[in-house]
Amino acid sequence: MGDSNKYWQSINEKVSDASRVILNEYLLSLKLANKAERTIETYRKLLEQFFIMCPTPLERLTSNEVLRQLNEYSQNKKTKTITLFISTLSSFFKFCVAEDYLKEIVIKKRWRPKVPESLPKYLNEQEFAQVKLVTEGLSIRDRALVLFLFSSGCRRSEVSQLTIQDIDIDRRTAKVKGKGKRIRHIHFSEECALILKEYLGMRHFKKTDPLFVTRTGRPLQGDGIYEVTKRLGEKASLPYILHPHCCRHTFAYNMVLRGAPLEFIAAEMGHENLNTTRIYARIPTEDMIQAYQNKMG
Repeated sequence: MGDSNKYWQSINEKVSDASRVILNEYLLSLKLANKAERTIETYRKLLEQFFIMCPTPLERLTSNEVLRQLNEYSQNKKTKTITLFISTLSSFFKFCVAEDYLKEIVIKKRWRPKVPESLPKYLNEQEFAQVKLVTEGLSIRDRALVLFLFSSGCRRSEVSQLTIQDIDIDRRTAKVKGKGKRIRHIHFSEECALILKEYLGMRHFKKTDPLFVTRTGRPLQGDGIYEVTKRLGEKASLPYILHPHCCRHTFAYNMVLRGAPLEFIAAEMGHENLNTTRIYARIPTEDMIQAYQNKMG
């Protein structure tokens, strides 16, 4: 594989040679820390954009210069986009201080805009029942896939990497490679296990083969998984697109409804920080809504 194909390496000639050397050191440190490929690519593109906007040599960079570039970048940008840009710069500048490329951090915490915390998008009980009903008319592969998404809480990137040897149908468990290549063991439903067994019974395979494949036998990638859930949502007449991540949020919501401890939900979903999982505890359940309506009318 050539250098141009290395996602952790910048080859952008619009970035000065000196800045690009330091940028590539930083990107390599992210790779060695097992950061996700998509994360590193995002950081690389944002930092390349910063260096193109700001030609000032790194050692002469000041907070005022960074703020000026940030204000310029922020025009007509969404709050989340600005926050990601600031987080990327902050991470890079911390690396530069640690490696003695900078004497001090040239970005201020107070510059970070407040992002209103929104609740995850999930299917309520009526929508979930509606989708489950439509699922019964899908192909055996798509049905197994959807049931796995809803009952395991896995990310689509994690599902696309699964091989048959990662699955234990009898125990209803799977070995999943999550963010940072961390391995965790998750569970899936009995209904999912039955459909998976039927699906695999229709295939000739080696244990190292992908769990879900296309009609031509190739691994089913993230985009293919997205298309399956999108079509499912359309068939179920949902008023919005059914993303694979919505299946993940619905899994967490259902776990909360059943009274599962947050620690268990966090372990199943691969959350390092329990605070990430706590957001699901704030989703109003049907019982809570009914209680409110009984009291308030």
